[in-house]
Amino acid sequence: MTTPSKTATLSFDGKSFELPMYTPTAGPEVLDIRKLYAQAGVFTYDPGYTSTASCDSTITYIDGDEGILLHRGYPIDQLASKSHFLEVCYLLLYGELPSSAQLEDFETRVTRHTMIHEQMHNFFRGFRRDAHPMATMVGVVGAMSAFYHDSLDVSDPWQREVASIRLIAKMPTIAAMAYKYSIGQPFVYPRNDLDYAANFLHMCFSVPAETYHVNPIVSRAMDRILTLHADHEQNASTSTVRLASSSGANPFACIAAGIACLWGPAHGGANQACLEMLREIGTVDRIPEFIARAKDKNDPFRLMGFGHRVYKNTDPRAKVLKQSADEVLELLGVHDNPLLQVAKELEHVALNDPYFIEKKLFPNVDFYSGIILEAMGFPTSMFTPIFALSRTVGWVSQWKEMIADPQMKIGRPRQLYMGETARVYVDIENR
Repeated sequence: MTTPSKTATLSFDGKSFELPMYTPTAGPEVLDIRKLYAQAGVFTYDPGYTSTASCDSTITYIDGDEGILLHRGYPIDQLASKSHFLEVCYLLLYGELPSSAQLEDFETRVTRHTMIHEQMHNFFRGFRRDAHPMATMVGVVGAMSAFYHDSLDVSDPWQREVASIRLIAKMPTIAAMAYKYSIGQPFVYPRNDLDYAANFLHMCFSVPAETYHVNPIVSRAMDRILTLHADHEQNASTSTVRLASSSGANPFACIAAGIACLWGPAHGGANQACLEMLREIGTVDRIPEFIARAKDKNDPFRLMGFGHRVYKNTDPRAKVLKQSADEVLELLGVHDNPLLQVAKELEHVALNDPYFIEKKLFPNVDFYSGIILEAMGFPTSMFTPIFALSRTVGWVSQWKEMIADPQMKIGRPRQLYMGETARVYVDIENR
């Protein structure tokens, strides 16, 4: 960490304490309270840690007020329109955009690690067929530590590198196998002649009985979905990965913890909730009814997929994904799909209604990713696994950064205790 830029004075009970402050390269100044308890005997109180920086990082920067998302300094719209997912993976992992030779080497290493150990197939068969794909992924990813013993030592930089490549390479295979298992179809092995997104689509939708050709427009849309969800700073699942990693746990266990956190409907389930809302609306003629309900303060109904907790003006990822949504819907057609008809009309209303404009209820990335995945033929149960697949590189990048940080220490949040003070035990016959 750099030298403090200035200090702040905290005063209470007639005493004053000097706290160092740091100025980041972007974002608000940060007050360093690490020694506050030792010096002043008090904790800070910040439920949800929404005003607390848990680490210093060089990976991703978000300015929600301005609608800015940068990966290693590069705006997300430039990366999504000019780059592709594996190049963004390289950027997140290593800090710089790769040369042609570096990218070719990286893509080759990822491609050569896409198969999983054959015995891992038995894990899938141990789950019920109606198990949610996320439940399957949590178990299978955690089980990777039982198979890849040569990449468990987090103190060894080379083993960390091998584990990173394995996780990025094998996650599409695991997600596709979880999907195939849930619908009773045979597993499809990865193909080294396909790119990352096309390979995932092939493993999900091809069957042994016939040839499956990946449409380039659909593949590009999938690549953009992966790119736009690759990392999002210190969100709940990323913080979970970092907290698990702080104990020295192996990387596969840490990423499994991130997947479990992402499964929560308040985090990774937003695009699924959006599609469920569209199903509740049902048909285009019912949209005015639900728009009226959304405007009614006394009605608990809320439009899912509009607005964003972090982005206050616009979601920079949504602008890019809207283009892919339009292309995919045009390619696959929305005329016979009532759900997608509702989505398109609802988008039109939200972008033109003064109420939505004033309240800044813009369609976000979850809205567009949900309608794209629906159009591709994915069930809503696969939306969050695809999110986990794309976010794996962010988790791995944050994990690698944390493990290499000389300031790293095991996470140990404090609490504001409001329970009973010391009491004397009462024997059961006297209660």
